[in-house]
Amino acid sequence: MAGPADLRSALRRLPADPRVVVAGNYATPWHTLGLVDEALASYRLWMLNAQTGVPDRDGVTLETSFVGPGMRRNPRLSYIPSRLSMVPTLFATALPPDAVVLHTTRPRGGRVSLGAEVNVLPAALEQVRRRGGVVVAQVSRHVPWTFGDAEIDVDQVDVLVDADEPLLTTPEAAIGDDAARIGALVAERVQDGATLQTGIGAVPDATVSGLVERRGLRVWSEMFSDSVLRLERAGALDTSVPITASFLFGSEELLEWVDGNDRVHLARTEVTNDPGRIARNPAMVSVNTALQVDLFGQANASRIDARIHSGFGGQTDFIVGALHSPGGQAILALRSWHPKADCSTIVAMVDEPVTSFQTSAVVTEQGVAEVFGSSEGEQARQLIEHAAHPSVREELREEAQALGLRW
Repeated sequence: MAGPADLRSALRRLPADPRVVVAGNYATPWHTLGLVDEALASYRLWMLNAQTGVPDRDGVTLETSFVGPGMRRNPRLSYIPSRLSMVPTLFATALPPDAVVLHTTRPRGGRVSLGAEVNVLPAALEQVRRRGGVVVAQVSRHVPWTFGDAEIDVDQVDVLVDADEPLLTTPEAAIGDDAARIGALVAERVQDGATLQTGIGAVPDATVSGLVERRGLRVWSEMFSDSVLRLERAGALDTSVPITASFLFGSEELLEWVDGNDRVHLARTEVTNDPGRIARNPAMVSVNTALQVDLFGQANASRIDARIHSGFGGQTDFIVGALHSPGGQAILALRSWHPKADCSTIVAMVDEPVTSFQTSAVVTEQGVAEVFGSSEGEQARQLIEHAAHPSVREELREEAQALGLRW
């Protein structure tokens, strides 16, 4: 194992102002990231969904294609719009990385596992090796051993840093009345044998609660959390098909369950988020959310008051893939009223850049608006009468007429 001096020596090989890709989400190697920050006067820190606590000082440019709370509204942020499936292409072209910092298990038989976070890291590692850069792995006994693209040879790593740092965990979201209603409406649309894209939050958790009696379900998702464990224990999943995702986070119980579990296959983003591969799954059900949906079926899931809040993520990848799946459907699930902003989430026309459009249905606690296959006028009527909050329906009808939407 290497110490800080070994790491500093390796980092001296990097060019000026290097791009450093670091494991994000809830798998960040915080100890080693701190050492990197001490060693480099200036660098570009590239992370997905960075959590609070990333370095924030002169000389550090924060880069990402999906903004997390650690970078949101930061003046040092450089947001690079991209579908998550295309980030590996960015690494090979416009945004070549000079170093990558991983969070892995301790070595076993000449290999380590990336544990909870595969995502774009294999692509970053390959580009760094191709460019003669530096690959650093923080090794910890707390990182679960996962299979698939999570496993890499130790000889791909230049510096191993020993730090028994636990992964961050997240409690399950409380399910309120609105989320429970939305989840129940979504669950009604899922049949036995369907393939699920799952997420984290009250609505996905409520949806899963309505699926425990289903049988033969499959999981092909960008990520998953404790809800999948609940389906597994209820006997709802097809045990002959691996649970496939690119990363995961949740409770300590979830991390213990995936450790050494060959039911779980973690694949790189180019695989999980490839619309063509998504489409090959039977009855693919993609459930995503949005900040706003307008009467043309356009969704803003990325920006608030013109400032980037998150990013495309995998929403566009999975919407396209699900719509092309035999029997598939792409669903947007959201509350009809935004409690913090105190405004309707169903609007006449989104005033922010569009994240996605044309889903199968939009589900709120008010009901289900069937939009795919409808004329634009009927689509607007469905959204107003079945998804919008009652207090804004008359206003939306007037705005629909002004926009030339008639039914």
